[in-house]
Amino acid sequence: ARRVFFHAYDITQHLILFSSYSAGLALVELLVTAQKQDCLTVGIYESAKLLNSDPDSVVLCVLAADDEDDVALQIHFTLLQSFCCDNGITILRVSGVQRLQQLLGAVDANRNQEERGDLHCLLVTNPQADHCRLQEVGTYCQESRRLDQWVPELVLQER
Repeated sequence: ARRVFFHAYDITQHLILFSSYSAGLALVELLVTAQKQDCLTVGIYESAKLLNSDPDSVVLCVLAADDEDDVALQIHFTLLQSFCCDNGITILRVSGVQRLQQLLGAVDANRNQEERGDLHCLLVTNPQADHCRLQEVGTYCQESRRLDQWVPELVLQER
């Protein structure tokens, strides 16, 4: 008989991969639903205004970037992360801005290209917006923090 041994590290890595895939799907559904329900604030400037005026209404902050070398964007992210941490708002960093643009960018054709293009910060503002998906994303973030990942990260898959 052949014995197969699994290391705890390998099992943990597989669970994290599955969990991140599932959380990515949940995040996509959550963002699309929030946008349809007008519970999604898009853009760094608009998000900062909302966080300043009504931080209690925000339940999730998504910071999206594919280019880690953009120093100005990283400074904005640091400030947003700090504010969200201080106010108990769940934070999630994602890569896959083009995927976000596919999902959310085409819907609001009335905005100019610059406004539509700023998908670097997304705030979900309604706790009822697809609540089970919000809970799934929140659970992923909690588990990631438990594994010492201060700001959880996801990669959105292209379609």
